[in-house]
Amino acid sequence: MMCLISIVGTGRVGASIAFLCVSNGLDDVLLVNTTKEKAIGESLDVASAIPANSKFSIRGTDDYSELIGSDIVIIAASVGIYTKHRAENIDHQVAMIKNIAKKIKKYCPSAIVLLVSNPLDVLTYFFQKTTGFSRFKVIGIASSLDTSRFRYYISETLSVPQSSVSNALVLGEHGDSMVPIFSGVSVGDNPLFSMIDSRDTITDNVRNYWRTLRNFKSRSQFGIAKNVFDVVDAIRNKKEISIPASVVLDGEYDEHDVAMGIPVIINQNGVSEIQKIKLDDTESSSLKKSAEKIRSDIKSVHD
Repeated sequence: MMCLISIVGTGRVGASIAFLCVSNGLDDVLLVNTTKEKAIGESLDVASAIPANSKFSIRGTDDYSELIGSDIVIIAASVGIYTKHRAENIDHQVAMIKNIAKKIKKYCPSAIVLLVSNPLDVLTYFFQKTTGFSRFKVIGIASSLDTSRFRYYISETLSVPQSSVSNALVLGEHGDSMVPIFSGVSVGDNPLFSMIDSRDTITDNVRNYWRTLRNFKSRSQFGIAKNVFDVVDAIRNKKEISIPASVVLDGEYDEHDVAMGIPVIINQNGVSEIQKIKLDDTESSSLKKSAEKIRSDIKSVHD
């Protein structure tokens, strides 16, 4: 059965996600952008990547009414570029997400919504509150990207292939308070803690990955695009994927009324399970501080 994957925001990230969906023949793709020409241009470019045996298409528009029939909506829109931290444009980004949320509620209220825009956890929270959608169908995709970066730095630190690193997770804020979970990580058959002296250097590297990357290019696009694609593929093909992602919490990890990255299982219906994992005392304390940071950002928003 065909479905429609809609992507709101056709910058580098949105276009990269569209490319992966189209080139892998997932489904019809709609690009929505405030500048119609940008959406059409990206759709024309990506259309050249449609496999010869694919029955699917891609098109671009600035008309939100074309979201009707969308099964999955990905939000990768932004009002500006952050340079110091992900929450520096918070008021404008929240205003943007509320506006988008009202349109999605109007035109495709049954869609599963994947958020990519920053500040990721704050926007996930406000989108869910604005729409009243099930919290299990409003999912912020970023902690899985941070997890990829955590795994990368472990492999670089120990000079081992990433494939030898298992059970790496990053929870909490997609921001400077994110919490790499060291206690469950194994490298080969050995616990990570038996192979490193301190968690501080790796933690700092993971939190500052985006800043390091920006020393060499303007912003990241491919890592987050692949992480989003993996979730879309799982939803579309009725598979399960186990990743950390941001959802609004209602008692899980002793947190209420805040969205942050926690381990979840996602299937064709959205989040099917919030997984409870064991944390050591340092991780539990850091996760509590991360939740408070997100909650503080939420309260700072000026309507």
